Amino acid sequence: MILFSRVFLPALAVLAVSGVPAAFASEDVAAFYDGALCNPPYTMQSATEFYDAAEKLVKPDTSLLTAYVYKLPSDIGRDGFKTNEVIFAGSSVGVLIEGARADELAARYQLEREKSSILGTSTKGYARVLPDAEQPTAEMGIVSIVARESEAIPGKTLLACEFVSHADLEALKNLEGGN
Repeated sequence: MILFSRVFLPALAVLAVSGVPAAFASEDVAAFYDGALCNPPYTMQSATEFYDAAEKLVKPDTSLLTAYVYKLPSDIGRDGFKTNEVIFAGSSVGVLIEGARADELAARYQLEREKSSILGTSTKGYARVLPDAEQPTAEMGIVSIVARESEAIPGKTLLACEFVSHADLEALKNLEGGN
């Protein structure tokens, strides 16, 4: 899970890019949305490749505490969702969808309501754990597609392909009282 608290903020790198070089084609920029849907299948290598591509676009804005912000100059959304912001949090790849759209994202991408509020930081969250065949390192953790709303990112909804270690899952469970 991407945590909006102690675990989330240190790992957060929200990307909002202000100027994309002509060499970075629009179809490549649109691939960030695919990454949020775990396409290609999530691996540390694919997450790193997305991050490296974003880093080549422009220097990050580091004014948001531990966040890096790069804003894409055009919409890369689809399926009726608008976004021009890419998010990297820890080992997750995602986009920030305009508006409070978690319910709609959940319906479109077959996500189920999360039981955790992520230590009270997620006001609404949905997730779908990928099938075993799409788990790159099941012994280390799980990969899910998530959609979350939070007061930490007002007016936006996180859509991400998220890797969470078993240790982080256990820590969250313990912090939330075993829920």
